[in-house]
Amino acid sequence: MDKETLAKLRKRIKEGGRVVFLGGAGVSTASGISDFRSPQGLYNIHSKYGVPYEKMLSHSYFYEHTDTFYDFYWSTMVDLNAKPNKAHYALANFEKNRPEHHLMIITQNIDGLHQEAGSHMVFEAHGSTKRYFCTRCGKKLKISDIPNSGVPHCPECGGLVKPDVVLYEEPLDEDVMESCLNAVKFADILIIGGTSMNVYPIAALPNYFLGGLTIMINKEPTPYDSHCDYAIHEDIGDTLEALLGD
Repeated sequence: MDKETLAKLRKRIKEGGRVVFLGGAGVSTASGISDFRSPQGLYNIHSKYGVPYEKMLSHSYFYEHTDTFYDFYWSTMVDLNAKPNKAHYALANFEKNRPEHHLMIITQNIDGLHQEAGSHMVFEAHGSTKRYFCTRCGKKLKISDIPNSGVPHCPECGGLVKPDVVLYEEPLDEDVMESCLNAVKFADILIIGGTSMNVYPIAALPNYFLGGLTIMINKEPTPYDSHCDYAIHEDIGDTLEALLGD
């Protein structure tokens, strides 16, 4: 991004009102968390279980092969040592330092790193590995309430515990989706980052944007680039720091 474009975008963002950031797996790769659909992503590498990882992240696989699901889940989907990176902190600092912009984050990630960085208005479209619930009694649990290995069971009723994440074959939470839609619809600036824009229904959210500026930040081109005012194919952490920093 050249200096002239950067200055223009910084000025526009500073003048704007409500800002919504719609992010995907690319936001967390600098934290050591794999994405899914890139050439090196989880869905494009050989599965040691003999079943594609994408299939293992399904509702039916969870219930039919619970032991194997959790072996894969704890070893691959949960990284308790992962820390927020500069993209997370750029957004958190923007929210803190410019409250008049009412920054809202819509994330497809399930790692909870936006909140760990300090962001408060975060809509987790696909749930979170930090939350769990009993499939029998419905008790809500935190990751600290259960052992992080093997198949967890409810400490009260003994029922099977499931991660509070949206698996394939499961619908997204209607309340969360309504909040995401309203956030986009009433935003003045929409920044999209670290996402291939191939996962629906989240990829359809920008169609409801009525504001004045759309910025795409992704290392690789996306199907939505041509619909944006600016498409920036650079590192998302560096770009967000440059756009949102003081």
